[in-house]
Amino acid sequence: MRKIKTLLAVSAIAAVSFITTQASAQVVGIATGQQGSLGYKTGQAVAKVANLKAKITARAQPMAGTSAYIPMINKGEVEFGFCNAVEAEYALNGTGNWKGKANPNLRIVGTMFPLRTGLMVVADSGVKTIKDLQAKKGALRIASEYKASNIIPYYIAGALANGGMKYEDFKMVPVSSFVKGMLALGDNKVDITLISLGSGAGRKVNAKLRSRGGIKYVSLDNSPAGIAKFKSFLPAADIISLKANPKFPGLQENANIVEIPWVMVTHKDAPADLVYKLTKAIAENKGDLGKSFGAFKRANMKMMAPKNAAPYHPGALKYYKEAGIEIGG
Repeated sequence: MRKIKTLLAVSAIAAVSFITTQASAQVVGIATGQQGSLGYKTGQAVAKVANLKAKITARAQPMAGTSAYIPMINKGEVEFGFCNAVEAEYALNGTGNWKGKANPNLRIVGTMFPLRTGLMVVADSGVKTIKDLQAKKGALRIASEYKASNIIPYYIAGALANGGMKYEDFKMVPVSSFVKGMLALGDNKVDITLISLGSGAGRKVNAKLRSRGGIKYVSLDNSPAGIAKFKSFLPAADIISLKANPKFPGLQENANIVEIPWVMVTHKDAPADLVYKLTKAIAENKGDLGKSFGAFKRANMKMMAPKNAAPYHPGALKYYKEAGIEIGG
């Protein structure tokens, strides 16, 4: 009888221990885009570092995209996710592609790495700069609508505004997605589209147009006046100057293109300790992140907290202050 009681007591202790362990190992969700997407690759890399370096049981959760998971993050139904800084501002305030659908609980964790993109034309089009594009605006076709990627038209509108133009100055050709918009240039369905630097789809288009010199970035106006026009549409984005680099289709010559921070977001009630630990793990393990996803090699961990219209989470701010990382710089 005594042995049975002892066994029962041991079993009870083991059960309590198991339940406690399970509770402490609660899975932290990191919402991402579909498998193979930029968001998914980012989420996989961050989840790996969270598990190995911060002892946070994290899992990437593929979803249809930011339109699906940003409202879930806002409600606290999933802890983390990714978007660009422009969309974070729009989603927070219910403006831009989130018009009338504000997500006031959204908070920034930090910048993962910069996204680089820009207006693209065929190399033999005679268009090199935004001023050249303005001279041909009435006759050219431009990719528009982007129902599956509704933030993209805002990037294009910002780049056009840089040259004092708007969508209506061109013949608008609706495309369903970002990739379809890129491919439309190669299929001669449009004359102007948006293509990210070094993207796989961009390389395909470049190869298809090799007989015409490939693809070419439209160099933007980086004067103070040009930047002001650009930022009236894309306040969180910048115009950067890149030197000619044959490794990247479109960069046959020096060009000024668009750079937008790719950020991790959470909700205001996410546990401060959790956000602190994850921020620390990201900031202090760039090498491991870069091995998992090459885009992290462009990251500058000392610039993880630039000025943003969306507020930072207190847990992230605690780490940045401890680490001496400038906030809003």
